[in-house]
Amino acid sequence: MHAAQFYEPLPGKPETVRCTLCPKFCVIPDGTVGFCGVRRNDGGTLVSLVYARPCSISIDPIEKKPLFHFLPGARTLSIGTVGCNLGCLYCQNAGIARAKPGEVQDYEAHPETVVELARQKGCEAIAYTYNEPTVFYEYVLDCARLARNAGLKNIIVTNGFINPAPLAKLLPLIDAANVDLKGFDPAFYRKVCAGELKPVLATIEAVARSDTWLEVTNLLIPGKNDSPEQLRQLVDWLADRAGRDVPLHLSRFFPHYRMAAVPPTPKGTLLEARRIAQERLDHVYLGNIALAGGEDTVCPSCGETLIVRSGFGVIKNGLQDGACPRCGTRIRGMWA
Repeated sequence: MHAAQFYEPLPGKPETVRCTLCPKFCVIPDGTVGFCGVRRNDGGTLVSLVYARPCSISIDPIEKKPLFHFLPGARTLSIGTVGCNLGCLYCQNAGIARAKPGEVQDYEAHPETVVELARQKGCEAIAYTYNEPTVFYEYVLDCARLARNAGLKNIIVTNGFINPAPLAKLLPLIDAANVDLKGFDPAFYRKVCAGELKPVLATIEAVARSDTWLEVTNLLIPGKNDSPEQLRQLVDWLADRAGRDVPLHLSRFFPHYRMAAVPPTPKGTLLEARRIAQERLDHVYLGNIALAGGEDTVCPSCGETLIVRSGFGVIKNGLQDGACPRCGTRIRGMWA
């Protein structure tokens, strides 16, 4: 157990607290946990049950996050715990995100161990991923501080469902973020994800205003969040609030968890979604599907193919000092 941050005592209710880390604002009586399952009230003190207890540790290419405009080809040490503050019916990592502490094997790995392991394995960054890093917030903070001091980059792969104050404290330590924008319909967020859209949009805007590099992912689920109208709203909002050069990853859905009866996203849906998105955004990528050119970075000015990717690998990187060698257009990102 480790002392948690961002909670307050509930007036008139002895030893009951309200967690203020995320927009659920869980009211947690003594001896119980909040929605995420990993933050417990111990006699009026909120504690984290997953501090230094990752259940997933792996070395990944940075493209798997996905991040395409941030250190292409870099190795990342990726860590995650159990728990999540959303309840997506299609969760691709339900085995850990919906698990409780003790239900899956975990490991003792204090921040010093994580940073040293990253250095030993030749990683350039640490990614807080697999489940929602908000629910292991204190662990992320401590790892990120040590990683920064050791010259490593910090990455969060997040659902963006976090309150402004904890986000503001975290962002100065985070070099890049991929925010999963699950759709652009508040009803979809409530019914399918047990969350709210508005706080996620606020997070994306905050990251876009900060020094943290931003990329956005949208998983297209047939019949749920894939209508052309909803996608246009999402793309227009991103272009207006985050800029037309923010990379958008349109990802293919596969049946999983409680949506096992929903078919995979058709290829045609992804291609049409990319066409719509490219009307307002310069860099649109297709994920979870092998399509020629779907993951390549192309110059928005002259059409030159700058970075060729296959799977999670970089086959060619033709950028010269962050610019197109053909026309000189600078491509936003962190390239070295």
